[in-house]
Amino acid sequence: MHERIQLLESAAKRGKYAPLYHHLKSLRSLEFRTSFTALEAILGFTLPNSARVHRPWWSNSAAGNGHSHALAWQAAGWATEAVDLNGETLTFKRQGETDTKAATRPNIDLDEAFPRHNPGPWPEGLTFSREEIYGDMGR
Repeated sequence: MHERIQLLESAAKRGKYAPLYHHLKSLRSLEFRTSFTALEAILGFTLPNSARVHRPWWSNSAAGNGHSHALAWQAAGWATEAVDLNGETLTFKRQGETDTKAATRPNIDLDEAFPRHNPGPWPEGLTFSREEIYGDMGR
């Protein structure tokens, strides 16, 4: 079973809908509300007409037995909800994640993002007053 999951995820990473897979994997939120137009920008191509007229196109499938587009979001750990064909919007919900803080907490290495450096000594003779810095003279 674990091998099947790995095969499905591998297919989702390389398939036509791989950009959607990668986009959803990069998100830290529990929910992603989007429009069909925004999805097309992510994908780099126009959604098929059936996505705009048939609600089942957006169905989540059981155990990866669905279409390649559903495989992309489900392999990334998401499911569709609140599909509005008239408004051309939908919501993806992260599956299996209940801790909002864990899902929204960015994974940032501060030492990598802001490397330590030595700015050197303060220039000789350079001074500032509080008023010059904060502009609160006379308060």
